[in-house]
Amino acid sequence: MQISLVSYNAIKAYRKEGKLESLSATEHLVSAAEAGAMTLCITNPIWVTKTRLVLQYNAGVDPSKRQYRGMFDALIKIYKMEGIRGLYKGFVPGLFGTSHGALQFMAYEDLKLRYNKYRNRVADAKLNTVEYIAMAAVSKIFAVSATYPYQVVRARLQDQHNTYSGVFDVIRRTWRKEGIHGFYKGIIPNVIRVTPACCITFVVYENVSGFLLGFRKENH
Repeated sequence: MQISLVSYNAIKAYRKEGKLESLSATEHLVSAAEAGAMTLCITNPIWVTKTRLVLQYNAGVDPSKRQYRGMFDALIKIYKMEGIRGLYKGFVPGLFGTSHGALQFMAYEDLKLRYNKYRNRVADAKLNTVEYIAMAAVSKIFAVSATYPYQVVRARLQDQHNTYSGVFDVIRRTWRKEGIHGFYKGIIPNVIRVTPACCITFVVYENVSGFLLGFRKENH
């Protein structure tokens, strides 16, 4: 999340350079998608490793039966046995998953813009902590609800206990065996888990960036 946020703001600042008006919703969407793709290139091996470690359920409580002893052991073994492609399993649905961050940032920026307009304030006016929390929570829930199926597809592609020929094979088999509910398994716990962290991240970011911007202006 932090990497995406930094990348997004760097790309957004580049697009806004020389412009007086605020970026459009489409420009926010494209900037966030680009940031998400950059982040995925860096983090996909970590997500594969995490999924493999979590899915060692056939080992029970006996450590000797575990395929991977830890994160670095998993990274090394996946690379040795499956090559670089093994570390990037689920990358294609992950690219579709950049729409999650793109939708979230677009919704967050649009909500702030509309709220300030409703309150008759300038477009980039700072909000208070409660308002930032509300904007972040709504945008996160919206993004999760819209993009959750890709997370299910991606996790199943990375599961070492099942063999799929590709993304469409996962979708076909999930639909045939579980229906639409199969693509939304675990969404409620996921929303409960990620929303507070998202709110904290955005509140800290907005307040710190506001403080640094004010400090910079005072010293010029």
